[in-house]
Amino acid sequence: MSVNLAKHYFTVSEYDRMGETGVFAPGARVELIEGEIIEMSPIGSRHAACVERIRDHLHEFARRRFLVRTQNPIVLNDFSEPQPDISVLRFREDYYDKAHPRPQDVLLVIEVADTTFPFDRQVKLPLYARAGIPEFLLFNLPKDEIEWFSQHELGAYQNHQVLKRGDRFESVIVPGLTLDIEAILG
Repeated sequence: MSVNLAKHYFTVSEYDRMGETGVFAPGARVELIEGEIIEMSPIGSRHAACVERIRDHLHEFARRRFLVRTQNPIVLNDFSEPQPDISVLRFREDYYDKAHPRPQDVLLVIEVADTTFPFDRQVKLPLYARAGIPEFLLFNLPKDEIEWFSQHELGAYQNHQVLKRGDRFESVIVPGLTLDIEAILG
């Protein structure tokens, strides 16, 4: 016998209030994805090193033209507030201190995946495309490759390219932004 149970999907405002009132343990690594609170995987050393290399490169490049955030929330819609490894945002003097960035503020999202690759590819990729994020990079550490997605239309990315060691990423959205894949992968 099958039983249908009603689920409660949380909104971003409910989720944020839960965080503000201490529902989550200090340092809890959770994010809101399509109304569900998802526990994030622990960060491995290779993952952390890759994120740091990307961050350092992007900070040097950005210099008050763009903002670079590391593992901080972006609000995609009323039910999703992921914390991508890196997000490149339109520059604002207030550094988004009144509210988290929204899709129109986001130029590029980067996720670095080791054990989380299936989740990032099957859940986050379509979520970012539906939100209209212009470019998405998915670092697949076990395969030493990067999947690059761009040109979103009707909730899906139209362009997909796989980059490997020796290749170079050149953003079609952020003028002059490049990443040397070899240097980033270490």
